[in-house]
Amino acid sequence: MQAMWQRIAKPDILIFLEASFAVSTARRRLNWHEADHEEQYRRLAHARQHADMVIETDALSPEQVLEKALDHLKELHS
Repeated sequence: MQAMWQRIAKPDILIFLEASFAVSTARRRLNWHEADHEEQYRRLAHARQHADMVIETDALSPEQVLEKALDHLKELHS
């Protein structure tokens, strides 16, 4: 179900973290095939379309991702 994210969490703000197949599998040491990654993106497409912010994380450290998210939240509440 494409809107499952809305039923499970009902977020006030949705930030979608995006990572390529290569980066995803390296970070999490996943034993996935590229088709698995593509399937996850297909399943999450509705959430991505409705995200308040999308952060492409490939070139960012966890601290940089957090900083981008916090900056966005500060902008929303200014």
